[in-house]
Amino acid sequence: MYAPERQQEILRRAHESGRVEVLSLAAEFEVTAETVRRDLKALDRAGLLRRVHGGAIPAGRLDFEPDLSERETTAQDEKDRIAHAAVEELPADGSVLLDAGTTTARLAAALPVDASLTVLTHALPLAARLADHPGIDLHIVGGRVRHRTRAAVDAWALRTYGEINADVVFLATNGFSADDGLTTPDLAEAAVKRALTAAARRVVLLADSGKLGQAHFARFGSLADVDLLITDTGLDPADARAIEHLGTHVRRV
Repeated sequence: MYAPERQQEILRRAHESGRVEVLSLAAEFEVTAETVRRDLKALDRAGLLRRVHGGAIPAGRLDFEPDLSERETTAQDEKDRIAHAAVEELPADGSVLLDAGTTTARLAAALPVDASLTVLTHALPLAARLADHPGIDLHIVGGRVRHRTRAAVDAWALRTYGEINADVVFLATNGFSADDGLTTPDLAEAAVKRALTAAARRVVLLADSGKLGQAHFARFGSLADVDLLITDTGLDPADARAIEHLGTHVRRV
């Protein structure tokens, strides 16, 4: 099957089912995942599809948001590498804010047993991971819990983070790019992420390269607000240079 034929079939499936996934398409077409990603990138540039984490959706559906369990199964190796690299950015005996996300959850799981930190999070899965950690002084930030992300949002969460001055925040995002900045599908989630960014002296963004170029409904910041982006080697060096031009250091692991 030639690339134009494959792309036409991908477009048809996306409109029929509401989304397509890289790994399943690669298996069905008997091509590599990278070939499918190039197809999706071409369709995205043509304005026919919108790339999202792990696949694509029909253009215009900027509010699409995969369930937490679905996001946990995508880019697992990349997320593990990012999380272990993020451990090196932890302060000594300092204060840390952990955003809701599957990569930040891996960071929570990777925290050393001898770590002595004050940790604040509004994400229930992360709090559960850290509840028995012997060296963590854990604070749970409350609010209305969104079922899709298992994270607290709205006024309580915003008010709490507005009173915090932490050493570092480990931030998550659904999409990022030099032009569109940091985006997520939900306005309430975006507001909390914006408050997190303002509540720490240093901002570290944890995002795998599959999120590059994805633009969702709610924008919560610019890459210029980020001190360090930790991503995987799938990020093209040219894209990394464009991001660093904004003043953000990029680490590819």
